[in-house]
Amino acid sequence: MTAAIASSEESAARADTPNPVERDAHDFGAYARNGGWAFALKVARSVRPGGQSADDTQKVSAKEFAELAGCSPERVMRYYKAWDRAADDGLVPHFETLLPGADVELPDAEAWSAYYASRSSAASERGTAIAEAAEAEGIRPTKALEVAENPTALRAAILADPSTAKAARAALLDRVKEDPALQTELARDISRTEELKKAVATENRAADRIGYVRQIAEKGQIRTPAGQTLDAPAELRSEAERHLSLLDELDEGEDAGEWATEAYDTMKNLVVETVEADPELRVQERRTKFYSSLQKATKVFEELTFDDADDIYEDDMVQRLEELQQAIGTAIAALRGAAGRD
Repeated sequence: MTAAIASSEESAARADTPNPVERDAHDFGAYARNGGWAFALKVARSVRPGGQSADDTQKVSAKEFAELAGCSPERVMRYYKAWDRAADDGLVPHFETLLPGADVELPDAEAWSAYYASRSSAASERGTAIAEAAEAEGIRPTKALEVAENPTALRAAILADPSTAKAARAALLDRVKEDPALQTELARDISRTEELKKAVATENRAADRIGYVRQIAEKGQIRTPAGQTLDAPAELRSEAERHLSLLDELDEGEDAGEWATEAYDTMKNLVVETVEADPELRVQERRTKFYSSLQKATKVFEELTFDDADDIYEDDMVQRLEELQQAIGTAIAALRGAAGRD
């Protein structure tokens, strides 16, 4: 039986049913089968299209229809526009072909949400963007618009439900990649929140340690304590690959900090053992360390200025410089002695 025949029978049954409970049941049945289309049809066949003269039709304006219905013209127009969009898609007849009281076959109730925007914000630029994002995620636009218009409810859900909080975090991370302003705001919030600062520092430390292990496993290079970059022995690289595979297999929500520390400490110890096991490499490590320390000390001393010596002078300063001079002299003598023995 078509919806048109069913609607006609329902209208007749309704007229013959003085019991208000039964009338409500008939109306509810029509809505249950056809969803919003049942009411959109009442608007479509009773409200005249814009620009049409009242003398040319029995239909009334949206304002008049709203007054008769006891609701707002805006609500009537939302049903009107839903029907109009569906008509453009060929799903329902156009307004001009409908007469007051006429019945037509209605689409499935499931199709209603794709055409009806229950909130006026759906017509705004913001609402359009939300609706498009909802469609891209495969959900009804009305659901997303409802959430967007009730941020307090969204906040409550995030605070109370871990899965909602996780979804919100993932959405923020996706958005922050293309929103510089949000990046700045989040960075500022983190810098001002002690707990977040500590968490970020912990994660950065873990990431650095994982990066150290990854450098050995993937690039086959080690960095010694003195700062040398060397090719990693095969055994050491194999051990790094083993630790890295364990880290990569961790679940998304699993804390990598402890695993990263263990892998990092293991590799650092193996690097030290590698250096100590090779006499030539051990000497080169000491030489590199010496040059590094000498360079740092030289830079610090060069940054000292004595233009205001009269203002800053203290006996202790001279004493410390004399001790430093003696230490430098001893170091020079030791190096010259070593060169003479060569």
